[in-house]
Amino acid sequence: MARNPLRQAGTHAFLWRAVLGRALLVGALLPWSSGAARAADDVTRWDGDARSAARLVAGSQPAADGALRAGLEIRLKSGWHTYWRYPGDAGVPPQFDFGASQNLRRAVVLWPAPKRIVEAGGSTIGYLGDVIFPVRVEPLDAAKPVLLRLKLDYAVCEKLCVPAEAKAELALGKGVFKGSTSRDAALASAETRVPRMVKLGAGGALAIAAVRREPGAAPPRVLVDVAASGAVDLFAEGPTAQWALPLPTKVDGAPSGHQRFAFELDGLPPGASDRGALLTLTATTPDDAIEVAIRLD
Repeated sequence: MARNPLRQAGTHAFLWRAVLGRALLVGALLPWSSGAARAADDVTRWDGDARSAARLVAGSQPAADGALRAGLEIRLKSGWHTYWRYPGDAGVPPQFDFGASQNLRRAVVLWPAPKRIVEAGGSTIGYLGDVIFPVRVEPLDAAKPVLLRLKLDYAVCEKLCVPAEAKAELALGKGVFKGSTSRDAALASAETRVPRMVKLGAGGALAIAAVRREPGAAPPRVLVDVAASGAVDLFAEGPTAQWALPLPTKVDGAPSGHQRFAFELDGLPPGASDRGALLTLTATTPDDAIEVAIRLD
């Protein structure tokens, strides 16, 4: 079976060059916003253009473990989309650079549940419409505020894809905010859309019940049974970004109360083996999402 050339390349760097090449076809539709977004209370100004823009938002209360809460909000023009951490058949994931921040130990970006986006020539994984990526912010010194500085590189697509970038800085932490912030509710909602990490076979209304190789399949194929009563989708990721697994598709044969997905073990980096490989499976419904790590036998 012929491989998709984008998956066969096995690297997002190749895909990013493709995005830049397509951008030359459309040219500069609108001028870029100039300069970094300055901190303004609990939200920064938008940095972008009419197709897309991004900003940082603050949460007023820390997480249960003491980490500060923030979010990167991306606004998309109707009909445009951006990508998840694994984009699928084409595209590139957003790149987050917090290296210029002050009093920052670590910033961890969380990924809300994505959608399957059908495009000409394949399917991608990402977000249609506005999206907030929650960010867990860990200060070096909890007694002092953090100045969170972000440089964002991402791609936005309609019929053609163009590269985008944004900069923003936002103060967080001790003594910065009193009471709730203007985007508290939206940030909390985005946090609930981050897939819950569960074990294979765990019960619940949404669960990944079983994963196995299909006997005798050539090329090798993996079958995944998902327990779900309504609409559900499944995404599969390899152990590194160089793995470019195809999107799972629904197939027949699932037991009662389950839905079965299948994907070929295609798009592996040169020399890589699928035996013992750690895969991440993400199952999503309109109201819930889970993430399961499994090792292939």
